[in-house]
Amino acid sequence: MAEARIPESPAQVYDVLGEGYEDVFGEQPGAAAAIAHLLTLLPEPVRVLDVGSGTGRPVAATIAAAGHAVTGYDVSRTMVSLARERVPAARFELAEMRSLEFEPDSWEVVLAFFSMLQMPRADQDTMITRFARWLAPGGHLVLATVPTDADGRTGEWMGHWMRTFSFPVPDLRQRLENAGLEIEREDIVDFAPDSEHADAEPQVYFTARKATRD
Repeated sequence: MAEARIPESPAQVYDVLGEGYEDVFGEQPGAAAAIAHLLTLLPEPVRVLDVGSGTGRPVAATIAAAGHAVTGYDVSRTMVSLARERVPAARFELAEMRSLEFEPDSWEVVLAFFSMLQMPRADQDTMITRFARWLAPGGHLVLATVPTDADGRTGEWMGHWMRTFSFPVPDLRQRLENAGLEIEREDIVDFAPDSEHADAEPQVYFTARKATRD
């Protein structure tokens, strides 16, 4: 009997992938469109939390270049090192998102681009609720993920054996609304990475707004 493969942790995977991740996923039309739309909503400089910031490009780099104060957190030491080198206008720290603690209303923008796919569904629910709490009134959450019905699915991705968790689009939409957020933009696209190690995938990009106080 073949020995069962043990899924790797996100830190293990992204420490090895490093800039190779950016080579494959650095240019995603859906992400570029979501960032461009977000910037139209930010007429003045704001505080931006980028959860799962990767190499810092293109998300943090584009938003910081527009004059916003970006702080990124990533679980991978390699990614944090690359981001600090490539996007000096932003701040990057090593942390697993579930360990982060902020006061309510701490950020005008929270970004989570494909950073919860290796996180169990219950933890994703918790993080969406926390994102909403951290947002200042009128602030925006931009959430991007692969919207599949996956509750611990295992498989090979970019040469690594990983476990994946996600929800279909209607379930994601409902979770954002349950957290008290109003969806302003929803974009579903298909993306085909230029790599033999990553398959084409559906992607969804949500921009949701926290209500202002009366």
